[in-house]
Amino acid sequence: MKINKQDILKALETISAPGEGQNMVESGAVTNVVVFGDEVVVDITIKNPSLQARKKTEVEILKTIHDKVYEKAKITINLKVEAAAVTPKNEIKGKPVPGITNIIAVASGKGGVGKSTVTANIAVTLAKMGFKVGILDADIYGPSIPIMFDVVNEKPLAVNVDGKSKMKPVESYGIKILSIGFFTRPDQAVVWRGPMASKALNQMIFDAAWGELDMLLIDLPPGTGDIHLSIMQALPITGAVVVSTPQIVALADAKKGVAMFQQDSINVPVLGIIENMAYFTPAELPQNKYYIFGKSGAKHLAEDLNVPFLAEIPLVQSIREAGDIGRPAAMQTGSLIETAFEDLTKNMVTELVKRNDKLPATEAIKITTMAGCAAIKKK
Repeated sequence: MKINKQDILKALETISAPGEGQNMVESGAVTNVVVFGDEVVVDITIKNPSLQARKKTEVEILKTIHDKVYEKAKITINLKVEAAAVTPKNEIKGKPVPGITNIIAVASGKGGVGKSTVTANIAVTLAKMGFKVGILDADIYGPSIPIMFDVVNEKPLAVNVDGKSKMKPVESYGIKILSIGFFTRPDQAVVWRGPMASKALNQMIFDAAWGELDMLLIDLPPGTGDIHLSIMQALPITGAVVVSTPQIVALADAKKGVAMFQQDSINVPVLGIIENMAYFTPAELPQNKYYIFGKSGAKHLAEDLNVPFLAEIPLVQSIREAGDIGRPAAMQTGSLIETAFEDLTKNMVTELVKRNDKLPATEAIKITTMAGCAAIKKK
């Protein structure tokens, strides 16, 4: 049987090197393939120096070529380990996603503080400002973005992009959305270990047809765990925002969330802290403010940690109702809620501009406002 080099490359596109999201050919791990009759020589470079990773890579290459090309092929693998370069402090890390200019992580140290609600409302506010926006719902174990955008029953379609099959994000109110919730039943519990969850997220990031986006918001799970670390390592996160309520229990966890992003090994700039459920004003007493969860706790935390305070969002019944019916509250034209989220989003964009001005010239992104709309241009 005559072995074709293209058949070898096509087979290697079905596997990936350990710890890398893209397949071996796309990621550049395969540096050369030479075919002499039934003999195949594969030169490959991986970043994982462990013996287990090297053995796994060699076994997968052998098995894949034998199964998909020619079972009697004589294969020689020249494997080289290339240590990942140390990323200088204050520079963007991770592998860029083509077409996506800014990636913003939305986090909370504690569950139940309204992180997904804030993410959804920031997204629609950015869209109204003129940005092209997407949301990656990275809360593997409790995805709620599909509910908040009324797309629970939608499924991403497969589209062909440059000869490769990609997931097309679901669109709602002009926002492109991908979530693990699209691939599971509403009553199905996702019981996955960290590596499986990370692999699913990698597929939603790198195997998706996001197109051109000014902003991709990542709705992270609560806490500081394996998924957070995987996201930070895989993507060039431009900045992060942390959501908290004013109460002491939530603030203690929010402080840990900020500390996570500021670790030297992660080093993602914190654009600011958001205080959600800051106060309650009853309709019959519009001048009154009741600080149910405490007063200005997140604001004081921001001052203590020397990070920007972006805004306080009131505790309003219609915000919850809007999320439940799948129409984010910030879309209520002329409402106090719309104003609150507009102020929050403008403050976040301002901090994003400051952050991007400090990046190296080749990676810096400039945000300008023209005719009332925000536009993003490469420097």
